[in-house]
Amino acid sequence: MIFVMDIGNTNIKAAVFDGNKLLKRWRCATEPSMTSDQYGIIMADLFRYHGLDMKAIEGIMISSVVPTINFTIEHMCGDYFDMEPRFLVPGMKTGLNIKYENPRELGSDRIANAVAVSTLYGGPSIFIDFGTATTYGVISDKNEFLGGAIGPGLRMMNRAIASGTAKLPSIELVMPQKVIGRTTVSNIQSGILYGYIGSVEKIVGGMKEEMGCPDAKVIATGGMAHMVKSNSNVIDVINPDLTLTGLKIIYEKNQA
Repeated sequence: MIFVMDIGNTNIKAAVFDGNKLLKRWRCATEPSMTSDQYGIIMADLFRYHGLDMKAIEGIMISSVVPTINFTIEHMCGDYFDMEPRFLVPGMKTGLNIKYENPRELGSDRIANAVAVSTLYGGPSIFIDFGTATTYGVISDKNEFLGGAIGPGLRMMNRAIASGTAKLPSIELVMPQKVIGRTTVSNIQSGILYGYIGSVEKIVGGMKEEMGCPDAKVIATGGMAHMVKSNSNVIDVINPDLTLTGLKIIYEKNQA
């Protein structure tokens, strides 16, 4: 069995794979102040709750966009899994031709997403990760990662408008029934949510035009994917396990 972890700015997503079968997945908060033992106890409890044996894990693959927590997680793996994890870093085999001008700038989670999309869906395709930041990536029909775009996530936009103004509140991220709101809350909901969906449609449309592929498949992952798909036809497929699956595939490619 393989254990994979995607360490994001807000959450740590983790999963256990047995071959191509995803046995269990879970998430916990990303908290840099926690110790390796605290994370180890969380993982041990989750494994025990789901009836999984930590000693049966044969390898660990991790992507992280929070470097300050990597040392803690590495020690947790050594103490509680009795093995050294692999972190997804530039130079690992991915099966992709990465066209980024400086591949070392590319986030490891985006690499994992690109590998999963290339393997599961092929190109031409566009993938969107609705996380703390909203990240886009483009896969060509030649299995190349062409680049993408990065913007703020919905929760980040919500926090920004509340913290950057004197009177505007943080609001619940629920789609209002109408674009023209009649309360301050519905005004903010309309501006953030309809504006966000419009930006997604604009970016995807521009990418398809630049690729010359109007029928490129769009794959989404992340917490807000369903909300966007319910209010727009821009997304073709939602895969909540895209990043975790990509990490498993990359582990297998580098097993030798």
